[in-house]
Amino acid sequence: MLFNSLQFSLFFLVVVTAYFLLPHRYRWGLLLVSSYYFYMCWKAEYVLLIMFSTVVDYFAALRMSALTDQKRRKKYLALSLTCNLSILFFFKYFNFLSQSVHQTLQSINIFYDTPLFKVLLPVGISFYTFQTLSYTIDVYKGRVSAERHLGIYALYVSFWPQLVAGPIERTKHLLPQLRQRYEFDYPRVVGGLRLMLWGLFKKVVIADQLAVYVNRVYNHVDDYQGLPLVVATFFFAIQIYCDFSGYTDMARGAARVMGFDLMENFRRPYFAKSIREFWQRWHISLSTWFRDYVYIPLGGNRGVKWRWYYNLMITFLLSGLWHGANWTFVVWGGLHGFYLVIENMSGSFQARIARCISAGEQTFMNRLTRLAMTMTMICFAWIFFRANSLGDAFSVLGNMFVMHSSTTAISVVGLPLLLCDLCLVLFLFTVDMLERKHSIQDVIADLPLTLRWLFYTILLWIIAVAGVFGTRQEFIYFQF
Repeated sequence: MLFNSLQFSLFFLVVVTAYFLLPHRYRWGLLLVSSYYFYMCWKAEYVLLIMFSTVVDYFAALRMSALTDQKRRKKYLALSLTCNLSILFFFKYFNFLSQSVHQTLQSINIFYDTPLFKVLLPVGISFYTFQTLSYTIDVYKGRVSAERHLGIYALYVSFWPQLVAGPIERTKHLLPQLRQRYEFDYPRVVGGLRLMLWGLFKKVVIADQLAVYVNRVYNHVDDYQGLPLVVATFFFAIQIYCDFSGYTDMARGAARVMGFDLMENFRRPYFAKSIREFWQRWHISLSTWFRDYVYIPLGGNRGVKWRWYYNLMITFLLSGLWHGANWTFVVWGGLHGFYLVIENMSGSFQARIARCISAGEQTFMNRLTRLAMTMTMICFAWIFFRANSLGDAFSVLGNMFVMHSSTTAISVVGLPLLLCDLCLVLFLFTVDMLERKHSIQDVIADLPLTLRWLFYTILLWIIAVAGVFGTRQEFIYFQF
């Protein structure tokens, strides 16, 4: 069930109505059943994986809370880690590892048929696995107490607004909210619906319109040279931002309608002036997860510098692998790790170069230079993220700077659609720029009633006219 579908609209209306009509003591049951139903709409039997992880982590956490001996506690943590990571490995990485071994052996003339399993990747498995792991690790570390209500904990794992693509919530933030009583509050409900509307606009109008151009180029990279590859790469940067942040807005808005607060996942990431700042603004729930459960346990920035850089690279290589079982994602993660190592080695690498390039210019030009440099590096890395294979990625790199090309940016989709795409990108950046001081949600809420409803009407009209609904437009991060 997709957020941008009629089925979800009906599901949302029924669940929210029932939620506010039911007494508080029954609401957790409604949300748990609706969450399992929501997930089963993709592939019903895979809900058993969520249930298995839930039961294992629930009892492992209870045993850790009951024990004082650290060695015995560690056994239950190991049980949780083993069960969850084994499921994740089998469904997401087993075939990738088998194929990689097969290709490596074949390259040295050793021919061996490695086993492959034809299984569908459970949607959202990386998200809910990381959420359950953070719970058991936090219980082991003594940061939180074990949840004794199995139903409440099961709801924490499977809460439907953020089940399949995050944000990856922390125990301290979400779990206590599941016990709280929320009454119908008109301003809060309207604010949640407004956030959902904005997220839907970003997804079906901006992201899915840009996807037409991006898919046409990146699915046939050998047919294009020069500017079309540059434009497609830039459009993909905007597409994935609107696609993922659009989902997050809809998830946060749906939760807000019922009274729940999900963490912010994006803060105008393309206005970052360094790669470090980019990762403080992009997919915040994942970047902070890797910081707290991988980077810091490895040693963080403590100790000698080479160890610091090693920790950065390992963290980002794992982050790339988390995104997908493909070497393209590993390279993407490695590039971001390399960028951060260079920044740290040079003592704000981009800032120094920017000062050299724009020496004598105003501070505004310095910031603009750093923004442009950061965006260029991010887009360069996005090539590997979007390419269907490493071969395609290198083909893009080899052909995108061809100066004398017979293909033009207009020839891909035609002038009207290209101009429409550019206007959408300009509109998005304008809104993000205005949000430096005030959230677009707050600005709309403060408008007079007539103007506010005029805005809603225009936005709904644009979604109906320009939104892409004809084909199954899944959110990009559902595959992770």
